[in-house]
Order: sequence, then structure tokens, then C-alpha cells
Amino acid sequence: MASTPNQNFNKPSPFQRLLSYTHRYRQKIYLATIFSILNTVLDLAPPWLVGVAVDILVKKEDSLFGNFGIKDVVLQFALLSLLTIIIWVFESLTQYLYDNFWRQLSQNIQHNLRLDAYNHLQELELAYFEDNSTGGLLSILNDDINQLEDFLNRGANEIIQVTTSMVILIGGAILILPPIITLAAMLPMPFILWGSLAYQKRLEPRYADVREKVSILNSRLANNISGITTIKSFTAEKYESGRLAAESEAYRKSNNKAIKLSSAFIPLIRMLVLVGFTALLFLGGMAAYSGKISIGNYSVLLVLVQRLLWPFVSLGETFDEYQRAMASCNRVMDLLDTKINIITGDVALAGEKIRGKIEFENVSFAYQNLEFTPSLLPNNERVTSESGVSFNIIQNLSLHIPAGKTIAIVGSTGSGKSTLVKLLLRFYEIGSGKITIDGVDIQRLNLGDLRRSIGLVSQDVFLFHGTVAENIAYGTFDAMDEAIINAAKIAEAHDFIMRLPQKYETIVGERGQKLSGGQRQRIAIARAVMKNPPILILDEATSAVDNETEAAIQRSLERITVNRTTIAIAHRLSTIRNADCIYVMEYGELVESGTHEELLGKNGIYTNLWQVQSGVR
Repeated sequence: MASTPNQNFNKPSPFQRLLSYTHRYRQKIYLATIFSILNTVLDLAPPWLVGVAVDILVKKEDSLFGNFGIKDVVLQFALLSLLTIIIWVFESLTQYLYDNFWRQLSQNIQHNLRLDAYNHLQELELAYFEDNSTGGLLSILNDDINQLEDFLNRGANEIIQVTTSMVILIGGAILILPPIITLAAMLPMPFILWGSLAYQKRLEPRYADVREKVSILNSRLANNISGITTIKSFTAEKYESGRLAAESEAYRKSNNKAIKLSSAFIPLIRMLVLVGFTALLFLGGMAAYSGKISIGNYSVLLVLVQRLLWPFVSLGETFDEYQRAMASCNRVMDLLDTKINIITGDVALAGEKIRGKIEFENVSFAYQNLEFTPSLLPNNERVTSESGVSFNIIQNLSLHIPAGKTIAIVGSTGSGKSTLVKLLLRFYEIGSGKITIDGVDIQRLNLGDLRRSIGLVSQDVFLFHGTVAENIAYGTFDAMDEAIINAAKIAEAHDFIMRLPQKYETIVGERGQKLSGGQRQRIAIARAVMKNPPILILDEATSAVDNETEAAIQRSLERITVNRTTIAIAHRLSTIRNADCIYVMEYGELVESGTHEELLGKNGIYTNLWQVQSGVR
């Protein structure tokens, strides 16, 4: 939901949000900052050493060392050389330390930030993933976090060092130069700082737009790669190439708008730097000529002013990096700030003690922001909320599932069958009513225990890129080979696995694309067998397989459903005719229930479905 103006006004800046997140690294940030400051101080020492050397040549016994009683010029240069070596050694050491600290910090922060963002993402309800594209989320977890890493690697240190240089130069100029010369030399600094801040404000919305455009582009790429089979089968390569070109062009234009503004920064800063340097060159030279300041001090200030003012030019690039990083920071922090709506309960659920009695009591549920034709949902209330329009998919539904029994749920597409499964697993939160397992409200149960007690085999089987064995053991990660093979045999998958090139070590490909639909389904059943849950859900488990495969799957299901509470959702009525009870759903309500024979005797919706599938009608 879009933020209101008042919410945006109260929202912390991206930098504040980043500081708040990096609180745990405070000690290391302090150390890195100290090393950056020390390195800057030591880095500004060579110009001072040059000034001392000039004074030794000009003043001889009256130089800085001469004032400490060292009159011999050779000895003064020897001491100056020794001091130079010490300063350079420590400068190199502090450079190593700050570089090492900042880089390690950037790696640690991006590593933990990515994990925190991903772990938070896993806790969000399914509705969040339906509202946000995979490519957009990947863009946050990869591109945006990497953008922050790039800034922490270099930009943070540069800002600290320029600030330190400015303080040292202003302090030194005040001590050495007449006030009018100091004022003239420092005159550009307020304009440089003001210009940097002004550019920052103007760049902020442009880089926010860049991050949004790259997110859309990543979404298009992820979507097209996932759907490459469909693209090829519909010969839509040229069409998709055009759509990608349009998204890429939008990203290019957005970047160009930001580049045009950021590119003007450095030339403008150069002109301001020129003013300050020229003022010091002329006025300072006149002061040295008239004897108001020493030639050595004049030399030091010339070098120092150049060392400070010219880095302001590169500071423009740092501000550019900063704005890119802050635009990314906002997107990452927005993800971390997304409210987790499904909260785990505090009641533990021991798997071996679960009987599996399930009750739905007057349950109602509505998907948000879905547009339905009201005439198609005659019994459902229309619900209007701040987040949009929704319709009750489940309407005051009550359902009793005895422990250890097999019940089936049938009905036309969109009647709410699969939604019941999602509600039982708490992928979504019910609107009203109550769902219990063994008499305990599932909202009070520990979420991990609840989901561990339920095995789901759906029609849309997802296999991970890895071996057959890894996919069977998924969720039971310490399973032995013998247990994996036994599970495959129960699922009637062992025979076809042994015919694969590397048998159980065969790589199945992304989403299991190297296997057939039936093979994927049987591996999914083997995975459920490995989990050994007290409650088993079969959501259209045989809807997309041939008759032979269906028969094999049915044999395996008959074995694994014994003494286990089983919920079978099916379009093929032949697969559930032996269920202990069959429920018929229409428009989110239960309209019929009974055994296969009892329902046929009612001559209602089930009878009609059976006659259509059996070829009677």
C-alpha cells in the first residue's frame, strides 16, 4: 500500500535507517573511522615536511629544528629524513588498517543484510509474493545490497578523510595566515558544501527511479527465463525481445537523467576550487613576499589547499555513489520493515503425539485485491477495505476430519478447495472462525511444528536444482541413503530412478525440468514419505499424469495413507471414490458430503460430476 504524505514525512532518511541497522558494528566502525582520520593526518604531513625543508634552506640555524637547539643543517636534514620515514611507515600502516577495516565491514554488512532480508522475506505471507515479482525481490537481495557494499568499500572513507582534511587545513590556515587571506582561501568551501547538498537532494529521486527501473527490468528477465518453454512454443521470441528492449530503454533513460545531473557537479566544483586556490596563490604570495608569513609556511599552505580542494572534485563522485547507495538502502529497509502478519504461536506440537483430528469451524476467508464477477459468486459477501476490493472465497465453512481417516474434497475450479489447504498450513490467515488440530487452535501452535506435521503433495511439484536423492531428502536433511531408497520404493519411484544416468545422483535440473511430470510427482510423494507427517494433503496429486503413472501413484498413496489423516483434493473422482468421506464444494461452501455411493444416491452436484467424467453425459 502506498505511503501517505504524512507517513513519508515521518519516515527516517535512508542514512538514518542504515545507521540504525549497523548499530551492531559500532565498535568496528569507530576503529575504521579512527584509522581513516589518522591516515589523513599522516597523509597531510609530507607538505609540512616540505615546508620545514624549505625553512631549513632559507633560515638555516633559525629554522624549526634550530629553535630546538639543533643548529647543524646536515643534522637537521638527517632528522627530517628520519621523521619522514617514520611518518610514511605509519601512513602506510594506517592505510592498510582503514582499508582492511572498511572492506571487511562492507563485506560483513552486505552478508548479514542479505541474510536478514532473505530470512525476513521467508517469514512473510504468500500474499506478499503474489504482489511482488520474483525479479524485483532478487533485485533487492542482489543489486541493491551490492550497491551498498560498493559505497561502504570506498565512499564512507572518502567522506571522513575529506572532512578531516578540511578541519586540519582550516585550523592550520587560521594559525598561520592573516584573517583576510584565510577568508579568501576558504571562501569556496561553503559553496562547495551547499552545492553538494543541493545536488544530493536533486539526485535522490532520480536514483530512486533508477532502482525502480532496474527492478522492473530484472523482473522481466526472471519471468522470461522461467517461461522460456512457453516463449519458444508460441514463437514469441521477437515479441519478448521487444518487451525487454522497452524495459531496458526505460532503465537507460532513467540512468541518463541521473547522469546528466551528476556529470555537471564536477565542472562546477572545479570553478569554485579555482577561486580558492588562486586567492591563496596571489594573496599568500604577497604575504610571503612582504615577510608576514615564512616561505615554508606559504609552500605548505599551497600544497595543503590543493590537497583539500581538489579532493572536493572527487567528492562529487562519492556523493553520486552515496545517492545510489541510499536509493538501494531505502528498498532494502522497506523490505525489512514489511510487517510479518502471520505470527507463530507458543504451543509446541510434538509430531509423534498428533492424532490428526482437524476441525474447520465457521471459517471465512477472502483474498485481497482480486476482481471477481459478483454474478459468479451469488452467496458471497462483497468486502471493501482500504487495501482494495475482495470477495469471500470461503464462506462460514465448517468441516470435520476425523483422525486417521481419508477425506476427499471435490468441486469445480475456483470453489475454494486448495484455499482450505493454504489456510490449514497458515500460508494465509483466516478472516473469521477457527481451525483446530486435535482441539488446539492452529493460531496458537508453533508455526514450525504445525507445518512439520503436515505433508503436502501438490499438482505443481517444485524440485530444486540438485540430485534426485537431495530432492527426496529435502526437509529431512540428515536422511541416510537406505531411508531415501526405501521412500522411493514406497512412492514407486525407485525403478525409474535406477534407469536414470546417475541413478539417485542424477541432477534433475531447475524445477526438475529433466524429469517428466509423473516422475516429478513420484519424487514429491517420496519426499512426503521421508517427512512421515501425521497429516497428509494430496492437492490434485494425479491431475497431470497418464493412466499408467496414475495407477502407480494410486498404489503408493494407498500405502502411505494408512493410519494417517489424509485430505485428498481431486478433479478425477475415480482417484477418491474409496475415501471415508467426500465433501463437495461450490462457491466457498460445502454443499454435499458422504461416501461415493451415498453421494451418487443424492443425484446432486457430485452425481453430475461423476456422470460427466464417466462418459454417461
